[in-house]
Amino acid sequence: MKFRRRSGNAARDEVFINLASLIDVIFVLLLFFVVTTTFSRPTQLKVELPEAVSGTPPEASEIKQLDLAIDASGHYALNGQNLVNSDLPTLMAAMQKESAGDNSLPLVITADGKTTHQSVVTAMDAAGKLGFSHLRITTVEAQAAKP
Repeated sequence: MKFRRRSGNAARDEVFINLASLIDVIFVLLLFFVVTTTFSRPTQLKVELPEAVSGTPPEASEIKQLDLAIDASGHYALNGQNLVNSDLPTLMAAMQKESAGDNSLPLVITADGKTTHQSVVTAMDAAGKLGFSHLRITTVEAQAAKP
């Protein structure tokens, strides 16, 4: 089959793609990603906690007080009795029972140096929610390393 060619000076139709709308869509997508992207870098701080160099031991008194001890694993002991759970409701119930509702008693918190800060904050939160206002945090003087 033989095809005829066009003859003459007829202008060919050029194929043209309109890129204006494509550029608009890409610009909107770029703005969307810039606005919704968060640029955060997680960092860690190494905190060295202070140690007690000198201090005065607490005075021996006949006033009843609550002694809350926190061990290295975050377990609580109130006046020498270990608590079953280490959560806030258990701690609050034990403090309420031991103080017999008297929130004017002094509360002494003694925490191990290797316990988490969350355990100490939970103890202070329990004391605050029960209305204890006389709060002490005790420290133990660091022992010198033996050669």
